[in-house]
Amino acid sequence: MSDGEDQLNYRVVVNHEEQYSIWPVDRENAPGWRDVGVEGPKTECLSWIEEHWTDMRPLSLRRAMAAEE
Repeated sequence: MSDGEDQLNYRVVVNHEEQYSIWPVDRENAPGWRDVGVEGPKTECLSWIEEHWTDMRPLSLRRAMAAEE
């Protein structure tokens, strides 16, 4: 591990628009964000997000577009 490598553990969080982010496990989640149940090193959390967040559009936009169809 290099000196500059992030050694913190993170959790994957999601908001009401189904947008994902990571948050340090030793901090309380920011308002409006809830845990997904995935924790670990930054790279693992970001890999999980990349694999599972396949539609970057906010939930409200996806719903509006579906209603127009």
